[in-house]
Amino acid sequence: MSSRDAMLARIRSKVSKGNDEARRAAVDAHLASHPRNLIPARGIGDDEHRLRVFTEMMQAVGGSVEVVNDINDVPHAAADYLRNSNLPAQLRRGQDAVLAKLPWHRGTLEIAVGRAEESDRASITRAFAGVAESGTIIQTSGQDNPTTLNFLPEVHIVVLEAANIFASYEEAWSKLRGQFGEGTMPRTVNMISGPSRTGDIEQTIVRPAHGPKNMHVIIVR
Repeated sequence: MSSRDAMLARIRSKVSKGNDEARRAAVDAHLASHPRNLIPARGIGDDEHRLRVFTEMMQAVGGSVEVVNDINDVPHAAADYLRNSNLPAQLRRGQDAVLAKLPWHRGTLEIAVGRAEESDRASITRAFAGVAESGTIIQTSGQDNPTTLNFLPEVHIVVLEAANIFASYEEAWSKLRGQFGEGTMPRTVNMISGPSRTGDIEQTIVRPAHGPKNMHVIIVR
Protein backbone atom coordinates (compact mmCIF):
# COMPACT_ATOMS: atom_id res chain seq x y z
CA MET A 1 0.00 0.00 0.00
CA SER A 2 1.34 3.41 -0.97
CA SER A 3 1.39 6.35 1.43
CA ARG A 4 -1.47 7.86 -0.59
CA ASP A 5 -3.55 4.70 -0.24
CA ALA A 6 -2.82 4.60 3.48
CA MET A 7 -3.91 8.21 3.92
CA LEU A 8 -7.16 7.66 2.01
CA ALA A 9 -7.84 4.49 3.97
CA ARG A 10 -7.52 6.40 7.24
CA ILE A 11 -9.92 9.05 5.96
CA ARG A 12 -12.45 6.40 4.91
CA SER A 13 -12.23 4.78 8.32
CA LYS A 14 -13.28 8.03 9.99
CA VAL A 15 -16.23 8.94 7.80
CA SER A 16 -19.70 7.55 8.28
CA LYS A 17 -20.42 4.20 6.74
CA GLY A 18 -22.86 4.10 3.89
CA ASN A 19 -23.63 3.01 0.40
CA ASP A 20 -20.73 4.05 -1.85
CA GLU A 21 -22.83 3.65 -5.00
CA ALA A 22 -25.54 5.90 -3.60
CA ARG A 23 -22.99 8.55 -2.63
CA ARG A 24 -21.37 8.46 -6.06
CA ALA A 25 -24.78 8.74 -7.70
CA ALA A 26 -25.63 11.75 -5.55
CA VAL A 27 -22.35 13.47 -6.48
CA ASP A 28 -22.84 12.72 -10.18
CA ALA A 29 -26.38 14.11 -10.07
CA HIS A 30 -25.17 17.24 -8.29
CA LEU A 31 -22.44 17.85 -10.88
CA ALA A 32 -24.79 17.23 -13.80
CA SER A 33 -27.50 19.59 -12.59
CA HIS A 34 -25.21 22.60 -11.91
CA PRO A 35 -27.27 23.83 -8.93
CA ARG A 36 -26.91 27.51 -8.12
CA ASN A 37 -26.10 28.80 -4.68
CA LEU A 38 -27.49 31.96 -3.13
CA ILE A 39 -26.91 34.80 -5.61
CA PRO A 40 -26.46 38.42 -4.40
CA ALA A 41 -29.30 40.60 -5.64
CA ARG A 42 -27.09 43.60 -6.41
CA GLY A 43 -26.02 42.33 -9.84
CA ILE A 44 -29.48 41.32 -11.04
CA GLY A 45 -31.08 43.72 -13.49
CA ASP A 46 -31.07 44.90 -17.08
CA ASP A 47 -27.99 45.63 -19.20
CA GLU A 48 -27.53 49.15 -17.87
CA HIS A 49 -27.90 48.00 -14.27
CA ARG A 50 -25.25 45.30 -14.68
CA LEU A 51 -22.89 47.74 -16.39
CA ARG A 52 -23.33 50.29 -13.61
CA VAL A 53 -22.85 47.78 -10.79
CA PHE A 54 -19.81 46.25 -12.49
CA THR A 55 -18.27 49.71 -12.82
CA GLU A 56 -18.94 50.60 -9.19
CA MET A 57 -17.49 47.33 -7.91
CA MET A 58 -14.39 47.53 -10.13
CA GLN A 59 -13.70 51.11 -9.07
CA ALA A 60 -14.20 50.16 -5.41
CA VAL A 61 -11.18 47.83 -5.60
CA GLY A 62 -8.93 50.32 -7.37
CA GLY A 63 -9.61 49.58 -11.03
CA SER A 64 -10.74 52.15 -13.59
CA VAL A 65 -13.48 51.86 -16.19
CA GLU A 66 -14.54 53.70 -19.32
CA VAL A 67 -17.34 52.94 -21.76
CA VAL A 68 -17.16 53.24 -25.54
CA ASN A 69 -19.99 52.71 -27.99
CA ASP A 70 -17.93 51.20 -30.83
CA ILE A 71 -15.25 48.56 -30.50
CA ASN A 72 -13.21 50.43 -33.12
CA ASP A 73 -12.78 53.19 -30.52
CA VAL A 74 -10.70 50.85 -28.33
CA PRO A 75 -7.27 51.77 -29.82
CA HIS A 76 -7.93 55.47 -29.26
CA ALA A 77 -9.16 54.85 -25.70
CA ALA A 78 -6.12 52.68 -24.90
CA ALA A 79 -3.75 55.30 -26.31
CA ASP A 80 -5.40 58.02 -24.23
CA TYR A 81 -5.11 55.93 -21.08
CA LEU A 82 -1.40 55.26 -21.62
CA ARG A 83 -0.72 58.92 -22.41
CA ASN A 84 -2.60 60.12 -19.31
CA SER A 85 -0.65 57.58 -17.24
CA ASN A 86 2.70 58.84 -18.60
CA LEU A 87 3.43 55.46 -20.13
CA PRO A 88 4.97 54.66 -23.53
CA ALA A 89 2.53 54.20 -26.40
CA GLN A 90 3.29 50.48 -26.50
CA LEU A 91 0.97 47.52 -25.93
CA ARG A 92 1.30 43.77 -25.99
CA ARG A 93 -1.70 41.69 -27.06
CA GLY A 94 -2.39 38.06 -27.84
CA GLN A 95 -3.78 36.54 -31.02
CA ASP A 96 -7.41 37.29 -30.19
CA ALA A 97 -9.23 37.65 -33.51
CA VAL A 98 -11.39 40.58 -32.35
CA LEU A 99 -8.43 42.58 -31.07
CA ALA A 100 -6.45 41.75 -34.21
CA LYS A 101 -9.09 43.39 -36.43
CA LEU A 102 -9.11 46.70 -34.58
CA PRO A 103 -7.73 49.79 -36.40
CA TRP A 104 -4.50 50.05 -34.44
CA HIS A 105 -2.89 51.78 -37.44
CA ARG A 106 -5.01 54.90 -36.92
CA GLY A 107 -3.23 55.87 -33.74
CA THR A 108 0.30 56.17 -32.47
CA LEU A 109 0.38 52.88 -30.58
CA GLU A 110 3.14 50.37 -31.11
CA ILE A 111 1.63 46.88 -30.93
CA ALA A 112 3.48 43.65 -30.16
CA VAL A 113 1.83 40.23 -30.34
CA GLY A 114 2.41 37.21 -28.13
CA ARG A 115 2.86 36.34 -24.49
CA ALA A 116 4.13 39.06 -22.17
CA GLU A 117 7.83 39.80 -21.92
CA GLU A 118 9.62 41.20 -18.89
CA SER A 119 10.16 44.52 -20.68
CA ASP A 120 6.44 45.07 -21.42
CA ARG A 121 4.93 47.99 -19.50
CA ALA A 122 1.33 47.48 -20.62
CA SER A 123 -0.85 44.73 -22.06
CA ILE A 124 -4.33 44.55 -23.54
CA THR A 125 -6.57 41.49 -23.44
CA ARG A 126 -10.16 40.65 -24.30
CA ALA A 127 -12.18 39.34 -21.37
CA PHE A 128 -14.21 36.17 -21.62
CA ALA A 129 -16.81 37.69 -19.31
CA GLY A 130 -17.44 40.14 -16.50
CA VAL A 131 -19.33 39.54 -13.25
CA ALA A 132 -21.36 42.48 -11.95
CA GLU A 133 -21.82 41.23 -8.39
CA SER A 134 -18.11 41.69 -7.61
CA GLY A 135 -16.71 43.72 -10.52
CA THR A 136 -14.66 40.73 -11.64
CA ILE A 137 -13.09 39.97 -15.00
CA ILE A 138 -12.99 36.33 -16.12
CA GLN A 139 -10.13 35.39 -18.43
CA THR A 140 -9.47 32.06 -20.12
CA SER A 141 -5.96 31.05 -21.08
CA GLY A 142 -4.72 30.33 -24.58
CA GLN A 143 -2.88 31.92 -27.46
CA ASP A 144 -5.74 34.38 -27.96
CA ASN A 145 -5.14 35.93 -24.54
CA PRO A 146 -2.04 34.46 -22.87
CA THR A 147 -2.22 34.37 -19.09
CA THR A 148 1.10 36.24 -18.78
CA LEU A 149 -0.63 39.34 -20.19
CA ASN A 150 -2.89 39.38 -17.13
CA PHE A 151 -0.09 39.50 -14.58
CA LEU A 152 3.35 40.47 -15.88
CA PRO A 153 3.05 44.07 -17.20
CA GLU A 154 2.48 46.88 -14.70
CA VAL A 155 -0.67 47.99 -16.55
CA HIS A 156 -3.43 45.65 -17.71
CA ILE A 157 -6.04 47.04 -20.11
CA VAL A 158 -9.08 44.80 -20.58
CA VAL A 159 -11.65 44.96 -23.37
CA LEU A 160 -15.04 43.75 -22.16
CA GLU A 161 -18.18 43.62 -24.28
CA ALA A 162 -21.18 44.89 -22.33
CA ALA A 163 -23.20 41.91 -23.56
CA ASN A 164 -20.80 39.64 -21.65
CA ILE A 165 -21.37 41.26 -18.26
CA PHE A 166 -23.38 38.80 -16.17
CA ALA A 167 -25.11 39.33 -12.86
CA SER A 168 -23.41 36.39 -11.13
CA TYR A 169 -20.58 33.91 -11.33
CA GLU A 170 -23.10 31.15 -11.99
CA GLU A 171 -24.22 32.78 -15.25
CA ALA A 172 -20.62 33.27 -16.32
CA TRP A 173 -19.84 29.59 -15.67
CA SER A 174 -22.90 28.63 -17.73
CA LYS A 175 -21.42 30.62 -20.62
CA LEU A 176 -18.10 28.88 -20.08
CA ARG A 177 -19.67 25.42 -20.25
CA GLY A 178 -21.68 26.45 -23.30
CA GLN A 179 -18.62 27.65 -25.18
CA PHE A 180 -16.12 24.95 -24.26
CA GLY A 181 -18.53 22.04 -23.89
CA GLU A 182 -19.82 20.08 -20.92
CA GLY A 183 -16.95 18.62 -18.89
CA THR A 184 -14.32 20.55 -20.86
CA MET A 185 -12.33 23.44 -19.44
CA PRO A 186 -9.54 25.71 -20.66
CA ARG A 187 -6.19 25.11 -18.99
CA THR A 188 -6.64 28.15 -16.76
CA VAL A 189 -9.56 30.37 -15.74
CA ASN A 190 -8.49 33.57 -13.99
CA MET A 191 -10.97 35.66 -12.01
CA ILE A 192 -9.49 39.13 -11.53
CA SER A 193 -11.01 41.87 -9.39
CA GLY A 194 -8.99 45.04 -9.86
CA PRO A 195 -5.24 45.67 -9.80
CA SER A 196 -2.88 43.55 -7.73
CA ARG A 197 -2.67 44.62 -4.10
CA THR A 198 -2.03 43.32 -0.61
CA GLY A 199 -2.83 44.39 2.93
CA ASP A 200 -0.76 41.74 4.70
CA ILE A 201 1.43 44.23 6.57
CA GLU A 202 -0.54 46.17 9.19
CA GLN A 203 -3.60 46.09 6.89
CA THR A 204 -2.03 48.82 4.75
CA ILE A 205 -2.94 48.42 1.07
CA VAL A 206 0.11 48.25 -1.17
CA ARG A 207 0.06 48.03 -4.98
CA PRO A 208 1.23 45.96 -6.74
CA ALA A 209 1.66 42.62 -5.02
CA HIS A 210 1.65 39.76 -7.53
CA GLY A 211 0.45 41.45 -10.71
CA PRO A 212 -0.34 44.77 -12.40
CA LYS A 213 -0.25 48.02 -10.48
CA ASN A 214 -3.14 49.39 -12.54
CA MET A 215 -6.11 47.78 -14.27
CA HIS A 216 -8.25 49.65 -16.80
CA VAL A 217 -11.41 48.13 -18.26
CA ILE A 218 -12.80 49.42 -21.55
CA ILE A 219 -16.45 48.33 -21.78
CA VAL A 220 -17.81 48.20 -25.33
CA ARG A 221 -21.52 48.70 -25.74
